[in-house]
Amino acid sequence: MRPNFLFFTAIFGFSAVALGAFGAHALKTSLSPEMLAVYKTAVNYHIWHALALGIVAICKQVYPTTDNFLDIAGWGFCLGILLFSGSLYLLAILNLPILGMFTPLGGIGFLTAWFYLGKFAFQHNN
Repeated sequence: MRPNFLFFTAIFGFSAVALGAFGAHALKTSLSPEMLAVYKTAVNYHIWHALALGIVAICKQVYPTTDNFLDIAGWGFCLGILLFSGSLYLLAILNLPILGMFTPLGGIGFLTAWFYLGKFAFQHNN
């Protein structure tokens, strides 16, 4: 079964907007300025990488290919959002520094995704 990255784009886009609104309204007064900045970083990376996942979804439809570069990129963006943004959301809300150890793993997911999206673009440049 082929991954449906457009569906994941919708889920991640929706959740980024919802969590951003939650942070702006419900958490604004309950988090310290430092933790609110952490939360905002999570929202920022969440929404931008949801959009990047949408680019992957569109590329998979427009450029059918036998390589799996776009699949790796798509899963990297998904993993990055879950681990990077997810750990920062939980860190900000629960104030448990141990959760910060998952953030770099999400960053590796993002870097992997961008690398494979670039590799796809380079190899399919015609």
